[in-house]
Amino acid sequence: MLGEGLGLSVVVSAVTKTRDTPQLKDVFDYNERLSLLKGAFAVSPSEVRGRKILLFDDLYRSGATMNAVASALCDEGGAAEVYALALTRTRRG
Repeated sequence: MLGEGLGLSVVVSAVTKTRDTPQLKDVFDYNERLSLLKGAFAVSPSEVRGRKILLFDDLYRSGATMNAVASALCDEGGAAEVYALALTRTRRG
């Protein structure tokens, strides 16, 4: 795991999805995406308060999901800073 290799804590329970959301692959409007994600994530303040967080996602299209989670980490969780990283593998032929 990347975190272990870097000597960093990995806390997968810091953010939880609290409700189902529709697939966003056919939603192209950024504000509509944010609206569909509003309130969909809960944060454990005891795990993130005052900490620097590196948020991973497997796909970055508009940034709406990362922004929704980052906002929850800061607003609800009290995270000091949130950095985002998306890693994806492209398909070949």
